[in-house]
Amino acid sequence: MIRPEERISLFFPVYRDEMTVSRVANKALRVLSELASDYEVIIVDDGSPDRAGEIADTLAGENVRVRVIHHGQNLGYGAALRTGLKSARHEWIAFTDGDDEYEVEDLRKLWRLRDRYDLIITFRYAKRYGSARIFISWVYNSLLRRVFRTRYRDISCGLRLIRKEVADELDLISVSPFIGAEIAIKTMLKGFRVGEVGIQTFPREFGMGSSTSPRNILATLRDLKKVYGEVFSPRYDRPMNR
Repeated sequence: MIRPEERISLFFPVYRDEMTVSRVANKALRVLSELASDYEVIIVDDGSPDRAGEIADTLAGENVRVRVIHHGQNLGYGAALRTGLKSARHEWIAFTDGDDEYEVEDLRKLWRLRDRYDLIITFRYAKRYGSARIFISWVYNSLLRRVFRTRYRDISCGLRLIRKEVADELDLISVSPFIGAEIAIKTMLKGFRVGEVGIQTFPREFGMGSSTSPRNILATLRDLKKVYGEVFSPRYDRPMNR
């Protein structure tokens, strides 16, 4: 049931996603209309070299609930998520990827838990990827659990729901896909409630994903090092009387 006072923003970044941007936006509009009394969909065009940004502008021209933000050049996945989080207007912010690997319909599962948690992340209990990508994901999550002393099963899974007031406190620095981990780690360290929901993911139908490219892996490792140095420094979130 829709509560009259509840409002939600959903955003997703696009880069080489001209074949899926309309599909994801229309799914989001349909789901949000059934969850909240006021809502918006934000498309972050991260300097996409294809027609994704142009298609997004067309969608915004056809529906006042759709907004588009363009990066003049490709700034990276983390930068696109930071733009979306800063631009969202409503008290709840959902975000996903623009390639339709995550099903927007699964947002309903996260929405049911909004009274219990401040950030709800997802983990892939059924992974329809190649064995190499599954192995990389296992190594990555095992490393992060050890390095950052967390318990999360799939810390960078790309469908999430967060309170805007929490997102505004996090002071995110990642520009790479490591931002998913940074959001969960900093939310935990600031004492907010973090919950997990299991979802399935689906193979990308068009193009190739770039999250496990050598360039993104190196960028992720650089951001991991920066965030580690930040959160384990004596100055991070230091009590006022110390």
